[in-house]
Amino acid sequence: MDKLKLIIRNAFIGGVVILLPLVILGLFFRWLFRTVTDLIQPFTDLFIKWTQAPEMLGDLVVILLIILACILVGSITATGIGRYLHAKFDHHLQRLAPGYQMVKDIVNQLFGDRSNSPFKSGAVAEVQVFGIDTPTSVTAIVTSKHEDGRYTVFVPTGPNPTTGFVFHVAAECVKLRPDIKVESAIRTIISCGAGSSQLFKFGSVPKENKENVNGVTTADVTSLTRE
Repeated sequence: MDKLKLIIRNAFIGGVVILLPLVILGLFFRWLFRTVTDLIQPFTDLFIKWTQAPEMLGDLVVILLIILACILVGSITATGIGRYLHAKFDHHLQRLAPGYQMVKDIVNQLFGDRSNSPFKSGAVAEVQVFGIDTPTSVTAIVTSKHEDGRYTVFVPTGPNPTTGFVFHVAAECVKLRPDIKVESAIRTIISCGAGSSQLFKFGSVPKENKENVNGVTTADVTSLTRE
């Protein structure tokens, strides 16, 4: 009887593990669709008023029109005159709306050119943010090296690595890890530290021109943007 209960319990847990992510994903897309349709509701109402179409069709048509508008604007700003007009527009909007630049930077970080992103060009490091005398260290990404030898590092927070803290630390507090991919370090942060023992099991790495997978060498860190 106990064996049967154990089998049923394990089967139930296995089913939950398989189905729950699908349910959560479905709820997320449902929430996303409702959020988008609420935002475009005034345009949908106009379309329905003009065409007498069903609301679902109105939502889909408006979303399609927004996508086409984004493609059109992107195509225009790819031209010389488009870049000029966009620069002028940005200049005036930054003066009128102080928070515009911050929102623009966040959007560019998420969807724009990621060549300057620390997740693309940075180097993984173990950093003793509380000082060299404190053995506690954090997983960090080096984003800059100062002329006096200090490093600026970004410490992502789990499970959302796009948020975190910026520290300016002495060189002796930074142990560069060119043997670790940025993607691998980010995975341990998303999983709240799970897998870190496997990731850092190799110990310290000599500071030499050893290339890691994302193309950053230990020596290349010195070429990061100086402050």
